[in-house]
Amino acid sequence: MITTAKRIAIVEEYYFSSKLREVRNLISQGKPIINMGIGSPDMAPSKSVIEAIQNAVTDENAHQYQSYQGLPELRKGISDFYNNNFQVALDFNTETLPLMGSKEGIMHISLAFLNEGDEVLIPNPGYPTYTSVTKLVGATPVFYDLIEDNNWEPDFEKLDQQDLSKVKMMWVSYPHMPTGATGSLNLFKRIVAFAKKHHILVINDNPYSFVLNENPISILQVDGAKEVALELNSLSKTYNMAGWRVGMVSGKSDYIEAILRVKSNMDSGMFYGIQKGAIEALKLEKTWFKEQNVIYQKRRKLTFELAKKLGCTYDENSVGLFVWAKLPQEILSAEDFVDKILYKKDIFITPGTVFGSNGEGFIRFSLCVKEEKIKEAILRF
Repeated sequence: MITTAKRIAIVEEYYFSSKLREVRNLISQGKPIINMGIGSPDMAPSKSVIEAIQNAVTDENAHQYQSYQGLPELRKGISDFYNNNFQVALDFNTETLPLMGSKEGIMHISLAFLNEGDEVLIPNPGYPTYTSVTKLVGATPVFYDLIEDNNWEPDFEKLDQQDLSKVKMMWVSYPHMPTGATGSLNLFKRIVAFAKKHHILVINDNPYSFVLNENPISILQVDGAKEVALELNSLSKTYNMAGWRVGMVSGKSDYIEAILRVKSNMDSGMFYGIQKGAIEALKLEKTWFKEQNVIYQKRRKLTFELAKKLGCTYDENSVGLFVWAKLPQEILSAEDFVDKILYKKDIFITPGTVFGSNGEGFIRFSLCVKEEKIKEAILRF
């Protein structure tokens, strides 16, 4: 028998990959499952975006290999998006790179900058892919605590006391997933100062800026941030294009060039029609965000009601695509709690432990569920 690579032994199948397989199996058995677990927007992209991809497929060169750097118009669209929404100037030729989803960017960045033995600061709780990719490239995850009492922000005094001599990179994500903590420009200033002090490359993963958030910010707004920071962004949540797989990484040209050296050996360019649709999405006015958020506000209000039914508490000021809810003290295991609800009430909710040990005692509801389904979930209790 041919054995698998050693690296396979140090990672597990992504939680949602395995759990959604279980959920689909329950649905196939006739169970009326309401899926409130995963943040996959259920609404459609703008009509202009759909028309753009439809029109593009008949273009003469639409089905050929595309540029590894993406269409110049797409890079210009990303640059304009950052300028219009964050007042951040990016050279579209050298300081931004389209990606097939920002998840791809996590791997490309890690391959570009990490060697075996390097250490990576990873938030607990945080996106599990930061940890798995770090392990896959032979680096070592070093978890830093985010706790409710500190607004889910890093404790820089505690970090400064650690041995950071082997730390090469740091992952942050504000607005934060899964907690919905907003972050702030002042927090970004502290992160950039910390990164400069310790010669660390920091990456802000920023796909939730415009979801239920009145003050979108970017780490690249901080003076001098480009010296130590990159930012990932995505069209998945903001423009209802999760299945299209369109993301971007932006920052200093030298860093973007290094990522491109990896990326150009991993894919052969993004489909032309998808790029044309993405260009149209990035042109949408701010009224698009407002219209989407009216819908998400209604869903969030109902989800708060559901959380109350379960005896949970929550932060009404959190932002993003989820509601992060604290379980009653007598609940000892978030995973046991959500499994009981799945099997007895046919509702799938994500346990906070998926995102790290500091997620114990919490659950996460997705807002990618229609109002009538949330109302139905409420009535099951």
